[in-house]
Amino acid sequence: MTDELGAHVSAAGGVERAPARAREIDAVVLQLFTKQPSRWAEPSIEPPQAEAFQRARAEQEIEVAGAHDSYLINLSTPDESLWRRSQRSFEAELTRCAALDLDFLVTHPGNATDGDTDAGLERNAKGVTESLAAVDGRTRVLLELTAGGGTTVGATFENLRTIIDLVPDGLRDRVGVCIDTCHAFSAGYDWVGDYDGVWNAFAEIIGFDRLGLLHLNDSKHPYGSRKDRHETLGEGTLGTEPFRRIVLDERLAGVPKVLETPKGDDGVSEDVRNLSLLRDLRAAG
Repeated sequence: MTDELGAHVSAAGGVERAPARAREIDAVVLQLFTKQPSRWAEPSIEPPQAEAFQRARAEQEIEVAGAHDSYLINLSTPDESLWRRSQRSFEAELTRCAALDLDFLVTHPGNATDGDTDAGLERNAKGVTESLAAVDGRTRVLLELTAGGGTTVGATFENLRTIIDLVPDGLRDRVGVCIDTCHAFSAGYDWVGDYDGVWNAFAEIIGFDRLGLLHLNDSKHPYGSRKDRHETLGEGTLGTEPFRRIVLDERLAGVPKVLETPKGDDGVSEDVRNLSLLRDLRAAG
């Protein structure tokens, strides 16, 4: 991979338009939504659209492409009706990813609204397992570390490891993790004061072989705040130093890195600005 940097891009007008939008910001990695993320409606990807996406991906030389699932999905909920609806929605997400031959599907572990984190992790693993068993394909499910507010599960490396371990052997190799720098900082992983310590803990608890994606976002809130508000790189509480270390870290050289920073008015210039910052930091060494 010559450049592992990219961004979440719009799929407005059809997923087949996303690769050109990634290329417009000089990115070879993209993340998109395969549906409107705040609605339960589950569109299908028909063969002509899948073929159009694949053509566009090849033409624009997109090296890594993946999706983020719906904000409504909660596979950790104790509500049986909501859990089943969430599982079916997640399975539909995975089905669309398979149709598009995407590399990854990022998912938030959800909320255990009964306060029982352990049970929530078990419910999440069950939902992931059922969905993977139902949908073949190479798309890897990436559990995203959360900021940890309220009844959210998945805000510790141990939580993510537990979900992975609860997925059966035959399906476990299709499960990895996504680390969001903003979420991690808010959850208590100190990129600013203990960069090496964070990654040492990650290596011990999860392992770099499970790291499928990085979301590179600065944070509007301070360390340990448990709040999830992304900020432009270098303009939040992380500053530029953690991002400099990330783009120079040899352990992370082959890991795709995606921006989810504020887009600004035109949806392009801010992504270009943030990607340029990362490339400048890497070039400066």
